[in-house]
Parts: sequence; C-alpha cells; structure tokens
Amino acid sequence: MAYINIALGGQSTSSSSVNNGKQSCEFIDSPKALTTVIDTLSTLPKSPPSLYIDLEGVSLSRHGTVSILQILASTINHTYLIDIHTLNSKAFHTPSTNGQTTLKSILESPTTPKVFFDVRRDSDALYAHFGINLSGIHDLQLMELATRPPSTPKIYVNGLARCIEREINITPTELKQWHSVKDKGRNLFDPNRNGSYEVFNMRPLSADVRDYCVQDVAFMPRLWTAYHAKMTPVLAGKVEAATRDRVLMSQSASFNAAGPGMNLGPWSV
Repeated sequence: MAYINIALGGQSTSSSSVNNGKQSCEFIDSPKALTTVIDTLSTLPKSPPSLYIDLEGVSLSRHGTVSILQILASTINHTYLIDIHTLNSKAFHTPSTNGQTTLKSILESPTTPKVFFDVRRDSDALYAHFGINLSGIHDLQLMELATRPPSTPKIYVNGLARCIEREINITPTELKQWHSVKDKGRNLFDPNRNGSYEVFNMRPLSADVRDYCVQDVAFMPRLWTAYHAKMTPVLAGKVEAATRDRVLMSQSASFNAAGPGMNLGPWSV
C-alpha cells in the first residue's frame, strides 16, 4: 500500500490503494483542519451509513489512552485519521463552520448512524476520557452473530479478521495485502512481537502504522452490506438492543475491557 504525502499546514493528505481501489486519507492534527472534516461529515448520507469508525491507543480503555480515531467516510471513499494524542479534547469540541456541530455531537447523535466493530473498548475509552456517550451505533460484530444460520452456535463472537475472510468476497490479492499490512502494523505495536503501542503516539506517524489504521476500517462497509442484507426486523431489534447494552456496560464502573467473557455473545441461540 503506497502513500503520497502532501503537507497542507496542520494536516497531510495521502492516497492509498485499499481493496484494489483508490482510497484517500488525511491525518488531522489541527482545529482548523478538523472544522473542515466536521463540515464534510455533517453533509453525508445517513442511509446506508456513511461513517465507519475505529480507535487506536495505548492500552485503549479507561485505564489507557486514545491516540487516533479513524473515520472512513464511505460515500466519498475517504478516511480521516484524527490525531487525538495531539488534539486531546479539542478533537471532540471543535465546531463546524456554522458552530452547530462537533465530533462529539456526531458521535452522540441517535439519528446519525456510526458503524463500529465491537464498540465496547472504544466506548469505554471515549466515555472515560472525553465524556462521549455513544448513540446511533451499528455493531458489526453483533450483526454477524445475529445473522448466522439457525444451526450455527451463537455462544462466541468472531473477530474482525474471521469476519472479513468469511463474509466478504475477497480476492487472493486483497487477502494477501490485508495480511501484509496487518503483520507490518503488529510487528510495530504488539509487545509480543517486541513492539510498543507507543508507535500510535509517534509523530510523524509511520507509513506502516498509517496503513494499519486505514485498513482497519476499509472493509467495514462491505461487512455492513453483507450482514444488513440478511437482517430481518426481529434480528435488527435484537442487535439494536444488544448494542445499547454494550455501550451502557462499557460505561459501568465494573467494566473491564481486558476481562473474561469479552468473547461471549449476548445470545446462546
């Protein structure tokens, strides 16, 4: 995955080849650049969802820190990497040009759908550090669980990698590239591979870490489309309720993002 970096004041824009298509991305590290992002996000279609989100950090949770918030705006095939490490609370309170919208208001809006994969850890960190009360969330992990065939057990949830390999008609080239980017990123941040999560706080962000961040959200729109096509009104209601429960649980005093039971689904049948 190759990047062409162009400095633009407080931000950089890049173009990358993701999913065998051209996908651009920006690293946003100034309030001025963020205002432009908020202006854009506020105008995107809501059905189907336009916003696909993930977070990276050091021990990402209430006990750690948030480094980067990735937002794939699928309708314009553009990924924003919001530099939370640098902007801190300004990332969530910087207003749009008209002063009516912030990233916090978007994340908390029940009428603006935001798609996450397993929202619990991200919600835990956002709520604990920035007081963000997520709403309007579509959780891909729960969508996958709900839409499994009736004969398939629903005790355990699947991870993102398994969902991508099973649910998306991914080409061998895409799969090879996906694993390559994943491995390069993990070699840098995974302590079990002599890496450190602090790489998410290093500036400028390395190309391999940036690729990893972009790829984490790149396949999410295709997953949403695959699961949504199999969703019935009854299943949609179950997923919506379970997603709300996940957000509430992540905000509770007893929640432990690294605790046991994170691989268990809310339904056994």
